[in-house]
Amino acid sequence: MNLIKTTRENLLKPLQAVSGIIERRHTLPILSNVLLSRKKGVLAFVATDIEIEVSADMPCEGEDKAVTVGARKLLDILRALPDQAEVVLSLAEKRMQVKAGKSRFNLQTLPPEDFPRMSAGEVSSNFSIAQKTLKHLVGLVLYSMAQQDIRYYLNGLLLVIDEEGLKVVATDGHRLAYASSAQPGAVSTKQEVILPRKTVLELARLLEDGDAPVAVAIGAGQACFSFNGIVIQSKLVDGKFPDYTRVIPKNHPKKITLKRTVLQAALQRASILTSDKFKGVRWILAEGSLKISCSNNEQEEAQEELDVDYKGEVLDIGFNVQYLLDVLNNLEVEEIDCALGDANSSALITKPGQEDFKYVVMPMRI
Repeated sequence: MNLIKTTRENLLKPLQAVSGIIERRHTLPILSNVLLSRKKGVLAFVATDIEIEVSADMPCEGEDKAVTVGARKLLDILRALPDQAEVVLSLAEKRMQVKAGKSRFNLQTLPPEDFPRMSAGEVSSNFSIAQKTLKHLVGLVLYSMAQQDIRYYLNGLLLVIDEEGLKVVATDGHRLAYASSAQPGAVSTKQEVILPRKTVLELARLLEDGDAPVAVAIGAGQACFSFNGIVIQSKLVDGKFPDYTRVIPKNHPKKITLKRTVLQAALQRASILTSDKFKGVRWILAEGSLKISCSNNEQEEAQEELDVDYKGEVLDIGFNVQYLLDVLNNLEVEEIDCALGDANSSALITKPGQEDFKYVVMPMRI
């Protein structure tokens, strides 16, 4: 029985959209599969890892039918076929056949009824935002998420929605990134939720840079993002995110403005000779100059010096160079403002004259 006959490109687009969340190795074999479900003139591609479910669809006439098949194998086959090849997917005796020209592939299937689906919960708030706005916000902070912290609530991103708009915050305990976007009247009651790391990375991957909207629905323990025929449904992280407002320094006296690309290049050069384990660089701020230096276990040293408009006390402070490079690589501004306290205080990096982005990085002893 034919499931669909179409071009390679038409199949690749939805399959690539959903297969990003599929792990290479699973204890449940069906989680390595993608569910193909034809209903009411639409063929839906669905992938899940129990915590997140991503679906994408395309038009497809025919009677209702569903099957699950190895996602990676199907994806690799389609990628290896010639551009614009016409592909036929057909089902017979617990196998799915992929036909294109004189190529034939028979893939094992598993019963669609065994495929775990996430149920849609009650929605407590929903709003709409331009895809490029959400993509930009997420991109400004995602590098600050923890990766495998035992404080599981740090392995994700805090999403705050209130009357003024949207705020996103990520921290791994050593640095914190905050970004906001005014969306007046987005919701009437304030909500704070923590999105899992994997969901955040999928949003960053799949959102486009256009004005087309993404519909966001938040409910009990779940969030749902719908855009471009793609739906990302995700469980939320249950936990209390740290109070980010207390972490952001308010009145640091030492302030300098630096050209982003100049500082970025100086730090990249210096980082070549940092020790692999600590990645530490020293900043020595004095009248008219900022010296950046580092050394490693082989007694090798690097030193850079930048001219700065500064007239205060001398400050000697250490930072993890990668934390500084992360923020500089992700900002698209010509200059950055840097506010410093003493050698034991966090530094605050902002965009000149703008309140919509803040990056806090803790000092380190060198």
